[in-house]
Order: sequence, then C-alpha cells, then structure tokens
Amino acid sequence: MRVLLVKLSSMGDLVQTLPAISDAVNALPGITFDWVVDEAFAEVPSWHPAVQQVIRSAHRRWRRNLWSSGRGGELKSFWRQLRAQRYDLVLDAQTSLKSAVVTRMARGPKMGPDKHSVHEYGAHWAYNRRVAVGQDLHAIDRWRLLFARGLGYPLPDSAPDFGLTGVNWPQHSVTSRPYLVAVTNASWPSKCLPDSVWRELIAKAAGQGMDVLLPWGAAAERERAERIAQGLNNAIVLPRLGLTELAGILNSAEGAVCNDTGLAHIAAALGRPCVTAYGPTDPNLIAAIGPRSVHLAAQGNPDFACAPCYKRQCHYRTYRGPQAQCLQAMSADALWQLLSAQRQL
Repeated sequence: MRVLLVKLSSMGDLVQTLPAISDAVNALPGITFDWVVDEAFAEVPSWHPAVQQVIRSAHRRWRRNLWSSGRGGELKSFWRQLRAQRYDLVLDAQTSLKSAVVTRMARGPKMGPDKHSVHEYGAHWAYNRRVAVGQDLHAIDRWRLLFARGLGYPLPDSAPDFGLTGVNWPQHSVTSRPYLVAVTNASWPSKCLPDSVWRELIAKAAGQGMDVLLPWGAAAERERAERIAQGLNNAIVLPRLGLTELAGILNSAEGAVCNDTGLAHIAAALGRPCVTAYGPTDPNLIAAIGPRSVHLAAQGNPDFACAPCYKRQCHYRTYRGPQAQCLQAMSADALWQLLSAQRQL
C-alpha cells in the first residue's frame, strides 16, 4: 500500500506526525509513504525509513510571486510530481485550506478529519472519507488516531515511536567538552524566555564544566543568541546549520533547554533530556513529547490565569508588549532542576 501524506509545516508539527507513520508500518507491513512538505522543512520526513519520496512545496514563496513562479516552471514541475503516482490513499494531516487544495490535486482517494475536526473549516470538502479526531487531544495522539481510523487498524497504546533510532546522524566538531543546547528562538517573541534566564542557565552549565551551544535560523535570532552569549566563555553561537546537522548536534547533547519551537520536538523525539518552557501556548495540546522530556508551563500558575492565551502580544495587567509576563516570571533554577532530573534518568 502506498500513501501520500500531505503535511506541509511546521517543524514541530512534522515531528509530531512521525509516530503515526511508525504505527502504520507496524500494523500494515509493506506500507510506504510519500510526503508533501514545505521546502524549508523537507529534511524532517526523510528521517523516517518508511518515507520513500519527499515532494517539496514552496507555497509560501510561490504566493509572494505567483507570476514568476509560474513562468519559471516550478508550479508545473510540482503539479507533475504530485500527480505522477496514483496512490492507494491521500491523507491530509494538516487540514488547512492550503493542504486541502494539495490533497485535492493528488491522484487517489482522499481522507482527512471531519468538519468538526479540521484546523480550518472547509478543508473537509476535499476528502472522500472523513473521520472524527477530537481537537482536544495532544497533536501526537490526534495524528495517531487519524492514521488508525483512516487506514483501519486498532489504535496502539504504546509510547510514540518517532522512527529515528536508525538514522546515521552527522558528527560535529563544535566542542570537545560535554555540552547543552539552548534553543533561545521561537516563531513568536511572546514564546521566548528572557535573556537573563538564558545567561543564568549558561553560567550554571559552566559550573558543571559544560559548554552551551546556541542555534539560530534567521538573522534576528542570531543577533539574540550573540547578545545572550556575550561575555560567557562557555557559550558558543553556532553557524547556520541545516535541520539534519542540528539534529545530529542535539543527538549528542547532554540535554536541551528550549522555548516552544520546533527544535524542542526534535530533541524530545531523539530521547535527549529536554525541558521546554510554555507560556502563551497549551502544552496539553502541543508539548514536546519524549522519554526524557518535561515542560515548565505558566498554565496552572494562579498568578497567570490568562495562560494559555495564544497571543503574540502579551496583555497582562498594565503591560502591553511582546514579552510574555508569565515567561518573564520563570526562573533559571526551576528549569535547571528539571533538566538535572531528566539527565539522571
């Protein structure tokens, strides 16, 4: 059986879909997947051994300049690649309007969540078959349930298997000392811990004889990493790296402390000791999951009954701005204690 999976972005969402593929492989021997994904994250699907072909979409770039993309032949090439194979099933695990359009373009019977379960209402009209998958479930559980119901096998009760144990990760030569990874960036400013907390964590790592590596993806993130690392001898701002190279660095790390962002999901899926801080988002729905992964969340703190607010701008009492006050209140001590506990497992 050959399935086309439509899951375009983002990094964390892609990682959270990998256990559903492992479930399907265990339940249906011989099943294989092709995967349509945003070009920025195309490395992630290639990590799973059951993914045979990765079909890259550049929908964000195409949307900015549709005319030149069409004239350059990229859209036609994508169309031909998408329709080259007739699939036994085309499965939309993003359920947005744009993923529904891609699903509809592909050849084969289409399946996805019903109208009560899709991310964007209207996406369900692209599917021949629709199944109920509650939106109150954690994302990993949602996709495992969608695959099980869509492909017709019992939902496993096992821990998530991300399918990453057999990957030959690239080796690094950044430092010869033990190291932690500090993921200081996030897609929203309101998801970021304050610089002072990161600097305290780096100082604590120095006391344990460890370096701290700081990855980044955009110029503003590099500037922030450099600002945090300034004057701290054990802080190393990494060069710009691809996702597979970053995964290799995470795989050899003593642990990671992360904002709510995609690299947290990779660290957790690799089984590394990992602590993720959650302020405006709900860890019950999207937390990084792994055998040695925990989170520190503002949710449940009586001083921040507004969490999770899902706002890019914090409105807390008299404050108005990009710095989530619930994350400003988190301490380096609390994060370090949680990480230390995971490292002892």
